[in-house]
Amino acid sequence: MMENRLKELRAERGWSQSYLAEQLDVSRQTVISLERGKYDPSLPLAFKISNVFSQPIEAIFKPDSE
Repeated sequence: MMENRLKELRAERGWSQSYLAEQLDVSRQTVISLERGKYDPSLPLAFKISNVFSQPIEAIFKPDSE
């Protein structure tokens, strides 16, 4: 699994999980799972997340330190 900064980036912008889910065209449950690290995004979804936050993928996701 990968660590990510989704929750932090979303909070910085004052976005709700529902708003982010709408932007990514996924369910709120998907956003929750991503934020909790229970689910790694597909490559197309990772690119969408990167575009929504205007950040490179590697600035948002990094391999788990294990």
